[in-house]
Amino acid sequence: MTVAAIDLVRAMTDAEWAVVARRELCRYFPTARPEQHPDGDDWIIWAYIAGRGTGKTRVGAEWLAEQIMTRPGTRWAIVAPTLGDARSTCFQGESGLLAVLRRRMPGVDLDKAWNRSLLELTLPNGAMVKGFGAAEPERLRGPQHHGAWCDELAAWEYRETWDQLQFGLRLGSHPRVIVTTTPKPTKLVKELRRRADAGDGVRWIAGSTFDNAANLPATTLADLRRQYEGTRLGRQELFAELLVDTPGALWTQDLIDRHRVREAPMLQRVVVAIDPAVTAGEDSDSTGIIAAGLAANGHVYVLHDRTCRVSPDAWARRAVDLYDEVEGDRIVAEVNNGGDLVETVLRTVDPSVPVRKVHASRGKRVRAEPVAALYEQGRVHHVGAELADLEDELTTWTVDAPESPDRLDALVWAITELAVEQTKRRRRSVRATGVAA
Repeated sequence: MTVAAIDLVRAMTDAEWAVVARRELCRYFPTARPEQHPDGDDWIIWAYIAGRGTGKTRVGAEWLAEQIMTRPGTRWAIVAPTLGDARSTCFQGESGLLAVLRRRMPGVDLDKAWNRSLLELTLPNGAMVKGFGAAEPERLRGPQHHGAWCDELAAWEYRETWDQLQFGLRLGSHPRVIVTTTPKPTKLVKELRRRADAGDGVRWIAGSTFDNAANLPATTLADLRRQYEGTRLGRQELFAELLVDTPGALWTQDLIDRHRVREAPMLQRVVVAIDPAVTAGEDSDSTGIIAAGLAANGHVYVLHDRTCRVSPDAWARRAVDLYDEVEGDRIVAEVNNGGDLVETVLRTVDPSVPVRKVHASRGKRVRAEPVAALYEQGRVHHVGAELADLEDELTTWTVDAPESPDRLDALVWAITELAVEQTKRRRRSVRATGVAA
């Protein structure tokens, strides 16, 4: 591109840039499917949840291209699972941002505008796009943006990446995010689904691999149908269904929702259960803190989840505060890791609090199965709708999950103390005396 041409492009007014962008946009959207139009003003997050090969990358790239061509001097982020994904797919891919811009702006030397090593693209109108990897959330602590394209959100390793990005969306009058991803039931994806259902600024659009049949090899589509149609993997990866129930999990969302109540009845006994973390670093486990109560009919009511990642002194204070709030009868604390330290920190906060120390001598699944059975019998009820994080953990945890299920563990200890052990004691009494205790 000549110096004169560069000067000409730089001299274009905002209105002229908008004309060019809209002209090129019209060349794309007549061929785009209806669900691929991120139109309207009633959204903050446009979630295009689609199967493999539906054109998700093209949708994200076209939308971002329009933003940077029509809004001079603005700053945008592309966040993908890794820096390599951002570079090779979102920027340099066949349907990526650079390919879209080369078609829309044939007179601009994008090779000079694109810094491959820094993952930065700066248009002659001053608009800039910076690439980030979701595996490094700390990189998003400082930058500010007018908006972002988040690719394959379901594959992001850290929720913190999303949070840090949101904190930086504070430029302009209406920051927006477009999300393009194949669905997996991660906490964040399910949260977006809930927000969409509640009309809370999220527009959720689903697309199937087969919606894009005109642009995919017929033999490939036929083979995909033969292998995966009707399977759980096919429903998720091809038809973009958000499958909130995980194979191998002991709980399902339907099971929990079926027995949910708005308020708990009069409770005969209330406990606060703790699955403690004995360290407080950023990579430490959380401390699970769950309050639950037992009613006269033998049903258990799950009241509160105060799980946190803090120091031992801080979680002890939080647990004792919850104990006081619910007028508890006992704190139940697992002591496998902390030993006497767990009781010591609780006694430091309140010497009078009654503490029952429990030891995990069996595997998590073995301990959890009797509790899950009570759910299946309709004898456990979640109170209200403020237990989403706990429910996410219950419905997604399996024995091969890499993370420690801190909330689940605390719940199991609480319900075991209230109902499972009570049932065992009653059975032992019947066997010994022939009379129910």
